[in-house]
Amino acid sequence: MATMTELSPTAGKYSQDVQGDEKLSPGKAPSLCSTRYGIAFITHLCNFIIMAQNIIMNITMVTMANSTNHQSQFNSSTEGLPVDSFDDPNNSPKSLPAGAPVYDWSPQIQGIIFSSINYGVILTLAPSGYLAGRVGTKRMVGAALLGSSFLVLFTPLAADLGLGFLIATRILQGVRLGLGYGGQFALWERWSPPNERSRLCSIAFSGMMLGSCIAILLGGNISQALGWPFVFYIFGGVGCVSCLLWFVLIYDDPVTHPWMNITEKEYIISSLAQQVSSSKQPLPIKAMVRCLPLWSLCFCCFSHQWLINIMVVYTPTYISSVFNVDIRDSGFLSALPFICARVVGILGGYLADFLLTKNFRLVTVRKIATVLGSLSSSASLVVLPYVASSYITAVSLLTLSCGPSLFSQPGIYINALDIAPRHSSFLMGASRGFAQISAILAPTVSGFLLSQDPEFGWRNVFSLSFAINTLGLILYLIFGKADVQDWAKERKLTRL
Repeated sequence: MATMTELSPTAGKYSQDVQGDEKLSPGKAPSLCSTRYGIAFITHLCNFIIMAQNIIMNITMVTMANSTNHQSQFNSSTEGLPVDSFDDPNNSPKSLPAGAPVYDWSPQIQGIIFSSINYGVILTLAPSGYLAGRVGTKRMVGAALLGSSFLVLFTPLAADLGLGFLIATRILQGVRLGLGYGGQFALWERWSPPNERSRLCSIAFSGMMLGSCIAILLGGNISQALGWPFVFYIFGGVGCVSCLLWFVLIYDDPVTHPWMNITEKEYIISSLAQQVSSSKQPLPIKAMVRCLPLWSLCFCCFSHQWLINIMVVYTPTYISSVFNVDIRDSGFLSALPFICARVVGILGGYLADFLLTKNFRLVTVRKIATVLGSLSSSASLVVLPYVASSYITAVSLLTLSCGPSLFSQPGIYINALDIAPRHSSFLMGASRGFAQISAILAPTVSGFLLSQDPEFGWRNVFSLSFAINTLGLILYLIFGKADVQDWAKERKLTRL
């Protein structure tokens, strides 16, 4: 694959002026109608589908299993349909469609089901970024999204066939989601000018919070009105339709895009003239393993993802089980924190780029964003069991916890583009893959804590999340960097 300096005959005249955090020239002001922002919005839709398909199990579990209603005592047992029978078990037949099956899954089994999808994600996140640079993001992500959508459609049948079939389906779906999520990182090597990275990536990745929001908001209503299987049918169908948009509108780089403005094309190519495609260079694995800033980035991503997974996986169950809220209301209330998080995620990207125009150091901006997204979120969550006397108070604290969490998006999550732009697709996938281990451990450990300690289970879950998140943040504040590492620099300068 050609290097970026080989892609355009006019790129050379700009390259000497495009360094790191350079400001846009007056004639190059970013426009939301530009092609690169169109790419960001389509990727936003892709991430919406990926996340919605990932977490719909979390909201449907309230109606799928007869063990979610324990009124904070997760080791007790219930009989019949529990979802809307908190006060009167005889009301449950009126609340759920008669044809929707209910399974006898304990909280520990539910934790295993929640986390099983992440086994597949972990296996594919790191290699997907590298492979996308070779085979093309368009093909990899499109095929992954289509495959995941078919597996989502199959999920209700897998649940009927048995727990083993369901877990296997979730793992295969995770493989597809990992390819789809990790494969898109290669886009930003070729489409994001350095001084617009924060906002472009924030627009793209905030689609994940929109997916969480819509899935939780609509999942409860669909489950109650039509039955939980229709949640999977609807989101699987939407994913299949979205694949068409992806294949039609996405291109791997500006050079191959057939109808974008030539001025924008030359601007993007010239701004990335100092960056060489990672597919032309061998990965310096030994140097990466010895890189302390990279390890601090990975551990901080892990700790922050632990916090995110607790909020995404257990918010519906927490509201339903602790406050005995109807699933329809639980869906709306559970979605509110993610609505705020999506807005914060987009605004955070613009804030980060604004600070860069005010001569803030890049590493300072990355660390400010990470602190804003980590510390306030974990602090709000840890006090939740102590001060939440009503579900309104609980939702308010969950909103304060989840809302600022997306400030970390223009912080740790795009830091790999700073320290090793030539290998960023692989490193972003690898760091997310390392962080995704928390998506397996967090639900499994939390399910165990909730089963073993019915009185203080939620306190233990939230306190552990706070401790892990704080430790990862401290490591990043001490060792995190934002300058290009020596091993990531070009060995031989490309000359025109």
